[in-house]
Amino acid sequence: MTRIFQDKKWVIASHNPGKIREFEAMLNLPGLALQGAGALGLPEPDETGASFAANARLKSLAASGKANLPALADDSGLCVEALNGAPGIHSARWAGPNKDFNAAMEKIRARLAEKNLVTSPAAFVAALCLSTPNGALIEVEGRVEGALVFPPRGARGFGYDPIFVPRGEKRTFGEMPPEEKEKISHRAQAIGELKRILGLRGSGTRGLK
Repeated sequence: MTRIFQDKKWVIASHNPGKIREFEAMLNLPGLALQGAGALGLPEPDETGASFAANARLKSLAASGKANLPALADDSGLCVEALNGAPGIHSARWAGPNKDFNAAMEKIRARLAEKNLVTSPAAFVAALCLSTPNGALIEVEGRVEGALVFPPRGARGFGYDPIFVPRGEKRTFGEMPPEEKEKISHRAQAIGELKRILGLRGSGTRGLK
C-alpha cells in the first residue's frame, strides 16, 4: 500500500456535486473520507491550462496546497468531432456562470445545424490528477467514444449526459442507471487506471511515495 493511504482524508477538488458523487461511488475505498473543495471553503482556481491534463493538475495542486491533504481533481468535457473538438476544455464554460447545460446542449445542436448536421461522433474525456501537499502527483486519462443525439434524453447523470450515446449503446448516459454508467464512463476508466497505479488492482505498487 502506498504512503498516500496513510492519510485518511482526500479532497475532491471540485465544486460539482455530481462529480463528487461519482468519485465517491467509483473510488469506493473503505476507511478513506472524501470531501469536496466547496465544503472546505476552497476557491475554484481559474482553469488556464491548454489541455484537460493541465487543468486537472492546476486544480489538484491548488486544493492540496490549501488543504494540506492529498487532492484528486479531474478536468473533463465533451469533444465533438464536427466542431473540431469543441466544447472540449471549455465544456463547463459553455454552460455559463449558472451551469445551464440545457443551454449548452442547445448551443451544440445549433452549431451542428449551421453545418447541416443533426449529429456527430463525439467523445467524453476525463483527465485525473492526484497530488500531495509536497507536490508529488499521479496523472491518468480516460476516454469513451460515442455519438450525439437530439433532443436530449434522460434525467440521470449531469452535464452533457442526455445527448451522449456511448458506442455500443442505444441509451444516452442520461438514461443509464448510475451503476451502469460508472462501469464504462471516461471517469470510470481514469479512476480504474489510478487504482491500478496505486496498487489497488493488479500486481505491483507504484506511484506516490
